[in-house]
Amino acid sequence: MTIIVHHLENSRSQRILWMLEELELPYSIKRYARDPKTMLAPAELKRVHPLGKSPMIQDDGLLIMESGAIVEYLVAKTGRLGAPEDRCNALRYRQYLHYAEGSLMPPLLSLLVVQRLGLLGRPARKPLLAMFSRHLDWLDSELSARPYFAGDELTGADIMMSFPLEAAKARAGLGADRKYIWAWLERIHARPAYQRALKSGGTYAFA
Repeated sequence: MTIIVHHLENSRSQRILWMLEELELPYSIKRYARDPKTMLAPAELKRVHPLGKSPMIQDDGLLIMESGAIVEYLVAKTGRLGAPEDRCNALRYRQYLHYAEGSLMPPLLSLLVVQRLGLLGRPARKPLLAMFSRHLDWLDSELSARPYFAGDELTGADIMMSFPLEAAKARAGLGADRKYIWAWLERIHARPAYQRALKSGGTYAFA
C-alpha cells in the first residue's frame, strides 16, 4: 500500500520524504501551500486533522502526525534506520530523536517570532542567538567524533536533526565555522535519497 504524505512546503515534512526515499517505500504526496501573508498552513490541513499540522502520513488505515512519531513508525515498519546495536550509539539515537524537537526547535521558533516583530523583537535577538550558539558549539563537538549523530551510519536521528540544522543555517547563525555540522549537512545533502526527496517535494528553502 502506498503511504500518503500530507506535505506542507518549506516545512518539517521534507525530512519525512527524505526518510521514505532512504527506505525506498512507495508514497504519494498531497501538497499544501502556506498562506503568503501569514506563512501558516492552509485550512485544508484541518480537514485531515483538527490541528492542521504537517507532516502527517496515512498508512494502512492509520493517520500519524508528529515527525518523531512518524520516524519511529517507519523504523518499526521496515526495521531500518533505527537505533544502532552499540549501546552508547543507541542512547545517542534516542537522545537526538527527541532533542531535535524538544530542545533545538524552541529557540529557533523564538527567533522566527522575534524576527517578525521587527524593532520590537530586536532586544531579544542577541540573547536568543547566544543561547542557540551554545547548542551549535555542542553539536559541532559531537559530530567531530563521528560522521552521523548516532555513529558511523545514517539513522532516523539524522533525519530528525536535519530540519532544525537546515533552519539554523538559514536564520540562526550556523556558518561554515562550525565545520563538523557543515560537513554533516553537505554529507546528507549529497545522498541520492535526499536529492530524490527534493525533486518530489518541490521548493524547499533550507537545503
